[in-house]
Amino acid sequence: MKKLLTMVPCLLLSTIVFGQESEEAKLDSIVQYFSEIKTATKRGIDLWNRDLYDNIILVNPRTRQLFSNNSGTDNSFKKYKNIYVGELPDSVNIANTSLKWNGHTWAMVMLPLSKDYYARINLLAHELFHSAQFSLGFIQNNSESNHLEQENGRIFLRLELEALKRAFNSDSREKRNKHLTDALIFRRHRNSLFPGSAQIENQLELNEGIAEYTGVVISGRGEERIKKHFNDAIDNFFLNPTYVRSFAYNTTPIYGYLLRVKRPFWNHNISGNIDLTDFFIRELSIELPRDLASAAADLAPDYNGNKIFAEERARADKIKEQIGLYRSLFVDRPHMTLKFEKMNVSFDPRNILPIADLGTVYPNIRVTDNWGIIEVKNGALMSPNWGEITVSIPTKIEGQRIEGEGWILQLNNPYTLQKDELLNNYKLIKR
Repeated sequence: MKKLLTMVPCLLLSTIVFGQESEEAKLDSIVQYFSEIKTATKRGIDLWNRDLYDNIILVNPRTRQLFSNNSGTDNSFKKYKNIYVGELPDSVNIANTSLKWNGHTWAMVMLPLSKDYYARINLLAHELFHSAQFSLGFIQNNSESNHLEQENGRIFLRLELEALKRAFNSDSREKRNKHLTDALIFRRHRNSLFPGSAQIENQLELNEGIAEYTGVVISGRGEERIKKHFNDAIDNFFLNPTYVRSFAYNTTPIYGYLLRVKRPFWNHNISGNIDLTDFFIRELSIELPRDLASAAADLAPDYNGNKIFAEERARADKIKEQIGLYRSLFVDRPHMTLKFEKMNVSFDPRNILPIADLGTVYPNIRVTDNWGIIEVKNGALMSPNWGEITVSIPTKIEGQRIEGEGWILQLNNPYTLQKDELLNNYKLIKR
């Protein structure tokens, strides 16, 4: 949901940026980050037959201070060596993303970056792919695989990842292929349980999955480092509250990396309309059984299935209670709804909660629109079509600044709130 944003001119005091030795040391580290990624993308130019290095913004989310390799069209940026220092306006949401702003397309990454070189390059290359993906034939897609919030969706995703873990840790081709086959059995069975889910998963894998694969390859990790990275990534992924928007960071890079052993530049033969699962099955020479349900049931115990089943049953019971609370807060009780006009949004994809046909709850989200800015830290309900957002009712209204439990709304003129005296709900109107 990236929209074209216009920069608000800003001033930055040079004494703050350059006046102290510690600040210069910090800036030298930033200069080094840009140099590192520039070298890495040049080294990895064969991956996409082009150098992905382009416009980058590194931004401090606390102060909104930014560092870039391009001044754009703004002459208020201060130059330090070969980078520029400025300030990101409040109208621009901060996230690891790509965006159009200040006359250019940018890869934006939040500071601080990891102290680990490979993790830094991985993240920067991931976002640089997003900046280039349209020209590479891939559209940006924000699909949510809500079936991965369901008990069986989570179970068979976890089993797939457990099998993938065994595959890349295997010391023989035979074992690797066996575990790859099992992983794809779990995947195909999961998709058979949720009609239409294969297409939805594929959309996110073509977006975030290919971007993360790009980051992994350009990071230049050796064999042992890549194994550790995948192991750690899967273990950390299992700790996420939800999987609906983050699973592709683990699946596509692993299938892709294992195929890379056989065909280093397999990605040259895909585009934004390919079915990645079919592609990997074919290119990895995987043969699947006809009876996927029986095969998945028989294989599950080999991949911690009994533990996974028990954990997911317990979680499902707790989630039912949580969904009931959110339904009460955003549907049954008085609430406030803001309809979008020209929306831009940032949020954490690891902790969202889909609620059937009502939409998705985002515990932390920031939205900018023609009507102003709302920052939510205690939950908001996004409609299924991303046309509006609902929060609890206001508790404090002071002019154009409105506050509620866990949220703050700063309205622009000529917008205001209107209360439904019968239902006690609030909505946004334009005076």
